[in-house]
Amino acid sequence: MKTLYFECNMGAAGDMLTAALLDLLPEPQKFMEKLNSLGLSGIEYTLEKKKKCGVLGSYVKVLVNGEAEGEHHHEHHHEHHHHSTLKGIKDIVNGLNVSSKVKNDIISVFGIIAAAESTVHGEDIDEIHFHEVGTMDAIADVTAVCMLINEINPEKIIVSPICTGSGTVKCAHGILPVPAPATALILKGVPNYTGEIKSELCTPTGAALLKYFADEFCSYPVSSYEKIGYGFGTKDFDVLNCVRVFLGETEDKSPVFELSFNIDDMTAEEIAFAGDLLLQNGALDVFKSPVYMKKNRLGTLVTVLCKEQDKGEMVKLIFRHTSTIGIRERRYNRFCMEREIREISTKYGNIKVKFSKGFDVERAKPEYEDISFAAKKYNVTLKEVEKAVFEALKE
Repeated sequence: MKTLYFECNMGAAGDMLTAALLDLLPEPQKFMEKLNSLGLSGIEYTLEKKKKCGVLGSYVKVLVNGEAEGEHHHEHHHEHHHHSTLKGIKDIVNGLNVSSKVKNDIISVFGIIAAAESTVHGEDIDEIHFHEVGTMDAIADVTAVCMLINEINPEKIIVSPICTGSGTVKCAHGILPVPAPATALILKGVPNYTGEIKSELCTPTGAALLKYFADEFCSYPVSSYEKIGYGFGTKDFDVLNCVRVFLGETEDKSPVFELSFNIDDMTAEEIAFAGDLLLQNGALDVFKSPVYMKKNRLGTLVTVLCKEQDKGEMVKLIFRHTSTIGIRERRYNRFCMEREIREISTKYGNIKVKFSKGFDVERAKPEYEDISFAAKKYNVTLKEVEKAVFEALKE
């Protein structure tokens, strides 16, 4: 199972997570161009390769109107931050040139921060102002991490216990203890510890990103890793100040859940819409089968496969977007081949190919969206594009 493991011995901040994930990519500068073309007003991302404590890694700085803001100093100067409501952030995010899944991820992460801020300040979640994170630089960080995780597309994300640091931090409301109140609430239920360093190591943004994406919190899992990324923080300590991330394979022992239901009073368009929403929000697969129901009425059996942690959200979406009043559940164990997606250069452009192996079997399959796009662009058949892909693989 393709797994990302975040080692957070020095906490986590949005810029550090961004840098660590960029360090895993074969062409990080190309991804930086994508980030800088998003249309975030006044935002510029910069990437540097640096050496700290003798280790080479990546350092990302987000400039807001030409200046680096609070979180990227790894010590919050919260009083300098712009403030905004959750609605204002949603409006900005909905205008970005990213997929609906990435937009949902970004808004969900800010929802976690807003819920914590709401409790800390005793204000309604829709009225809360983001005092403990700067608006534009935080949006830039969260957007970058969500896009990178979508690009890497791991099947599982594991996070180590998180070091928060200790001492105090200067915020908009005065000097507060570390972890900051919002960070402490976000990390409720998450393994964390203060460590030896008297400084804020884990920011609200870093905490929310890890809590949202983590499938599991534990020490380093047994795995065969292929890449290691180092994302540096700005401050220097006696200990290397970085988030380290491993990309590799772990054995998939998690069960998969099947949710199924019958419907006979929805149009094909409505069923397709509901299926797309389920896939965008974490379903592993959604498929439909024609069935005969009561009184010999022709209906549709809808089957949704999902992970255990996504089951509650799937049930809510099914009841909201379909006409069913009951859902059946089954739990399955499964055998999975290892999978990896790589881009292959062909005469019809770059084509993503899914490689799978395991159980003495190896195979490769071009991604349909890519070969379909190439076939239309060059006015050739799908078979011609597929042939070009496999010819390129032989070279």
